[in-house]
Amino acid sequence: MKLNRIDLNLLVALDALLTDCSVTLAAKRMSIGQPAMSAALARLRRLFDDPLLVRQGSGLVPTPLAESLVAPVRECLASVESIVSVRGSFRPASDVRRFTVLASDYVLLVLLRSLFAELATQAPGLLIHVMPIPADHLDRLRDGRADLLIIPREIIRDAGARFPHTALFTDRHVCAVAADNPDVGDTISLDQFSALPYLAYQAGAPYSLVESQLDVREVPRSTKVATETFALAPFLLTGTRLITLLYERLARQVAEQARIRLLESPIELPPITEAMYWAPRNTQDAGHLWLRERILAHANGL
Repeated sequence: MKLNRIDLNLLVALDALLTDCSVTLAAKRMSIGQPAMSAALARLRRLFDDPLLVRQGSGLVPTPLAESLVAPVRECLASVESIVSVRGSFRPASDVRRFTVLASDYVLLVLLRSLFAELATQAPGLLIHVMPIPADHLDRLRDGRADLLIIPREIIRDAGARFPHTALFTDRHVCAVAADNPDVGDTISLDQFSALPYLAYQAGAPYSLVESQLDVREVPRSTKVATETFALAPFLLTGTRLITLLYERLARQVAEQARIRLLESPIELPPITEAMYWAPRNTQDAGHLWLRERILAHANGL
């Protein structure tokens, strides 16, 4: 296959077709007519000498070759986009950019919330789209669907070595109960922790770090409530006898509003280090670098 036979628009069409597995939906995604998308699919079939999408029941399914093309096509398009959008300079006061950041609600409240006030005055043209961390967070970073990933490095572990990154801040767990909880005094024992009704944080993917740490230490819990929203957990304690573990930075920010008391945890858990990851191709991009520096500055001010 020679490069002079490839129209970049065909790769864009291929990405849309592989994403939607539908000529109609892919045409809508690219804002073109269905006949034009059908023609693009015909050209792609000739180019790859493969049907790519085949009829199954009332829909289309990708062939094995098409499935193998999903990741490299997305990565190729992301690389091309980074080439054409790279800028030697960035003027925060006037430039218009969009950045997608994968981060937990905890990071959003503890770190990013203060950044937004600064961006409103210093970089009004920036749009920051913060998304929950999905199971395929590294794939999204790699193929350009996300610009930054902020996650505890204890979760990402060795996989993070493939991406440039920098540590932002550390935090530790504290115990939290409703301010008027009659079962807990100024301290709490491990037996009390295990016996009292427990509010668990059970994220879908990646798995909750605190719960996995408790599991490793074989700490029994009487789980009565589970939430996937970490920042909401403190507010669920009010008026109950529930007990939970919170990151201290968040807990101290919301303690008064949530009407909770904080205690030293009876279980010694290792601290977390929130770190910021990005794709290597974005390291020298001026706008990307500016945003990373601002996030790091706010982290250093915590």
